[in-house]
Amino acid sequence: MSDSNLSQWPIQIEVPVQWGDMDALAHVNHTLYIKWMETARMVYFNACGLSDLYEKERIGPILGSLQVTYLLPVHFPDVITVSTTVSRLGGSSFDMDYQLTSQQQGGATVATGRAACVIYDYNNACSSKMGDALRAGFLALEAGGAGA
Repeated sequence: MSDSNLSQWPIQIEVPVQWGDMDALAHVNHTLYIKWMETARMVYFNACGLSDLYEKERIGPILGSLQVTYLLPVHFPDVITVSTTVSRLGGSSFDMDYQLTSQQQGGATVATGRAACVIYDYNNACSSKMGDALRAGFLALEAGGAGA
């Protein structure tokens, strides 16, 4: 997938910061950023048809790697907007980029991230080629289609 085919963040979710999300240093614990990205990833998978594929054929995503760059601390109260997009589509893998912004901090970016995901056949315990229907689901969502 080339950058020209990407939409600017087709999935965006808002996550309210909870008082209990803060740690002993009085800011949101770093692990919460990862959970917020995971939630956005699952919304994306539901929107593009990947969750349905897993339910029907047990072919779905498996996380290969995750990278997070923490830019600013987050505190209660706040609402974090987590935006995600697929930045690369391969034959059996794809990358997802993330941007997390804070309403309390005027929309400032508090973290960015990237996940490398593999299409995985859970029946046979091996990677799987990305089928045409799934690829079309990714492309439609990135173009602003269903689920955006």
